Amino acid sequence: MRTSVSARGPVDPDEAWERYADLDRWPGWAPQISGVTAPRSRLEPGLTGTVRAAGVVHVPFEVLAVDEAARTWSWQVRVGPVRLVLHHGVEPDGDGTRSWLVTEGPALVVAPYTPVAFIALHAHVGPHARALRG
Repeated sequence: MRTSVSARGPVDPDEAWERYADLDRWPGWAPQISGVTAPRSRLEPGLTGTVRAAGVVHVPFEVLAVDEAARTWSWQVRVGPVRLVLHHGVEPDGDGTRSWLVTEGPALVVAPYTPVAFIALHAHVGPHARALRG
Protein backbone atom coordinates (compact mmCIF):
# COMPACT_ATOMS: atom_id res chain seq x y z
CA MET A 1 0.00 0.00 0.00
CA ARG A 2 1.12 3.54 -0.70
CA THR A 3 -0.32 6.63 1.00
CA SER A 4 0.47 10.30 0.69
CA VAL A 5 -0.27 13.03 3.24
CA SER A 6 0.79 16.65 3.57
CA ALA A 7 0.33 19.65 5.81
CA ARG A 8 0.81 23.37 5.39
CA GLY A 9 1.95 25.73 8.11
CA PRO A 10 3.61 29.07 8.87
CA VAL A 11 7.12 27.78 9.64
CA ASP A 12 9.91 28.86 7.29
CA PRO A 13 11.01 26.02 4.94
CA ASP A 14 14.58 26.14 6.29
CA GLU A 15 13.29 25.70 9.85
CA ALA A 16 11.00 22.84 8.76
CA TRP A 17 13.97 21.16 7.06
CA GLU A 18 16.07 21.48 10.23
CA ARG A 19 13.26 19.82 12.19
CA TYR A 20 13.82 16.81 9.91
CA ALA A 21 17.60 17.02 9.51
CA ASP A 22 18.37 17.18 13.24
CA LEU A 23 17.28 13.83 14.73
CA ASP A 24 17.35 15.29 18.24
CA ARG A 25 14.44 17.53 17.23
CA TRP A 26 12.09 14.71 16.11
CA PRO A 27 10.36 14.24 19.50
CA GLY A 28 9.52 17.96 19.50
CA TRP A 29 7.07 17.65 16.62
CA ALA A 30 6.34 13.92 16.17
CA PRO A 31 4.12 12.75 19.04
CA GLN A 32 4.71 9.10 18.16
CA ILE A 33 8.48 9.47 18.68
CA SER A 34 9.86 9.60 22.21
CA GLY A 35 13.51 9.47 21.19
CA VAL A 36 16.10 8.55 18.57
CA THR A 37 19.35 6.68 19.08
CA ALA A 38 21.93 6.93 16.28
CA PRO A 39 25.69 7.43 15.99
CA ARG A 40 25.14 10.91 14.53
CA SER A 41 22.31 13.38 15.02
CA ARG A 42 22.06 14.67 11.43
CA LEU A 43 20.37 12.92 8.51
CA GLU A 44 22.78 11.35 6.04
CA PRO A 45 22.48 8.43 3.64
CA GLY A 46 23.34 5.13 5.29
CA LEU A 47 22.74 6.39 8.84
CA THR A 48 21.20 3.66 11.00
CA GLY A 49 19.66 3.81 14.41
CA THR A 50 16.57 3.20 16.47
CA VAL A 51 13.43 5.27 16.91
CA ARG A 52 11.62 4.87 20.22
CA ALA A 53 7.86 5.03 19.93
CA ALA A 54 5.84 5.72 23.07
CA GLY A 55 9.03 5.05 25.03
CA VAL A 56 8.67 1.27 24.71
CA VAL A 57 8.77 0.18 21.06
CA HIS A 58 12.23 0.29 19.50
CA VAL A 59 12.13 0.48 15.70
CA PRO A 60 15.37 0.09 13.70
CA PHE A 61 15.82 2.47 10.78
CA GLU A 62 18.17 3.23 7.91
CA VAL A 63 18.30 6.53 6.03
CA LEU A 64 18.22 5.71 2.31
CA ALA A 65 18.66 9.13 0.69
CA VAL A 66 19.04 12.79 1.67
CA ASP A 67 18.95 15.81 -0.64
CA GLU A 68 19.42 18.91 1.51
CA ALA A 69 19.14 21.28 -1.48
CA ALA A 70 15.77 19.80 -2.48
CA ARG A 71 14.80 19.28 1.19
CA THR A 72 13.86 15.63 0.64
CA TRP A 73 14.84 12.41 2.35
CA SER A 74 13.84 8.76 2.54
CA TRP A 75 14.27 6.06 5.13
CA GLN A 76 13.12 2.58 5.94
CA VAL A 77 11.97 1.20 9.26
CA ARG A 78 11.58 -2.44 10.24
CA VAL A 79 9.55 -4.20 12.89
CA GLY A 80 10.23 -7.91 12.60
CA PRO A 81 9.42 -8.88 9.02
CA VAL A 82 7.46 -5.67 8.38
CA ARG A 83 9.28 -3.01 6.37
CA LEU A 84 8.04 0.52 5.68
CA VAL A 85 9.69 3.02 3.34
CA LEU A 86 8.92 6.66 4.04
CA HIS A 87 9.71 9.55 1.69
CA HIS A 88 9.63 13.07 3.19
CA GLY A 89 9.87 16.53 1.71
CA VAL A 90 9.60 20.20 2.57
CA GLU A 91 8.73 22.93 0.09
CA PRO A 92 7.89 26.63 0.26
CA ASP A 93 4.15 27.37 0.28
CA GLY A 94 3.29 31.06 0.16
CA ASP A 95 4.51 32.56 3.43
CA GLY A 96 5.06 29.14 4.99
CA THR A 97 5.83 25.55 4.22
CA ARG A 98 4.24 22.39 2.88
CA SER A 99 5.60 19.19 4.43
CA TRP A 100 4.70 15.90 2.76
CA LEU A 101 5.10 12.18 3.35
CA VAL A 102 4.67 9.16 1.10
CA THR A 103 4.57 5.85 2.98
CA GLU A 104 4.95 2.43 1.34
CA GLY A 105 4.40 -0.90 3.07
CA PRO A 106 1.81 -3.46 4.16
CA ALA A 107 -1.71 -2.04 4.37
CA LEU A 108 -2.18 -3.38 7.92
CA VAL A 109 0.60 -1.04 9.09
CA VAL A 110 0.40 1.87 6.64
CA ALA A 111 -3.35 2.47 7.06
CA PRO A 112 -3.30 3.00 10.85
CA TYR A 113 -0.01 4.95 10.68
CA THR A 114 -1.30 7.50 8.16
CA PRO A 115 -3.49 9.50 10.60
CA VAL A 116 -0.62 9.60 13.12
CA ALA A 117 1.70 10.89 10.40
CA PHE A 118 -0.87 13.51 9.41
CA ILE A 119 -0.92 14.87 12.97
CA ALA A 120 2.88 14.89 13.11
CA LEU A 121 3.16 16.76 9.80
CA HIS A 122 0.88 19.51 11.12
CA ALA A 123 3.14 19.89 14.16
CA HIS A 124 6.19 19.75 11.89
CA VAL A 125 5.14 22.92 10.06
CA GLY A 126 3.44 24.52 13.04
CA PRO A 127 4.85 27.48 14.92
CA HIS A 128 5.26 25.75 18.27
CA ALA A 129 7.18 22.49 18.08
CA ARG A 130 7.80 21.26 21.62
CA ALA A 131 11.15 21.78 23.26
CA LEU A 132 13.54 18.85 23.32
CA ARG A 133 13.01 16.34 26.09
CA GLY A 134 15.72 16.01 28.62
